[in-house]
Amino acid sequence: MSKLSYEDKINIYGSRKNGMAIKSLALKYGIKEEGIEYLIRLIDKHGFDVLRTNKNKYYPPYQKEQIINRVLNENEGVISVSIDEGLCNPGMLSNWIKKYKENGYNIVERKRGRGPTMKVTSKQKKEETDKEKIKRLEEENLYLKAELEYSKKLRAVVQARKNRQQKKK
Repeated sequence: MSKLSYEDKINIYGSRKNGMAIKSLALKYGIKEEGIEYLIRLIDKHGFDVLRTNKNKYYPPYQKEQIINRVLNENEGVISVSIDEGLCNPGMLSNWIKKYKENGYNIVERKRGRGPTMKVTSKQKKEETDKEKIKRLEEENLYLKAELEYSKKLRAVVQARKNRQQKKK
């Protein structure tokens, strides 16, 4: 039903209440008959306000689990639960149930948006004692001295190779 505008949905509801057949409405708007039946039941239950959604509605994990449990534990039908909860289509609930079973009966939230591009650096301990700070700085100093010594030796080796190559020519 997502390809229908708000006005189309209202027109479908009005036409159906005026006696137009579901089959002819399905042909006119190019959607399945089940979709029209679902739309009519949804509007009957919740009114036209359920159709006014400018963005995707967010369902927290605990609410999803309650809805899924109504189908799995209390043996209610997917369509009837979808209509009671005001879901835009019953396929949404079917997908939730499928993912719920795939994830070992756990609700897993889908991460949205783009991931971080920079690595997150670990924060230093704020309550570092003076002895710990001195020890950390000495280790860091020793590491930096070793790194400097290594780079000097590497530079000397590279320079020696360049000198040998120039003598050969």
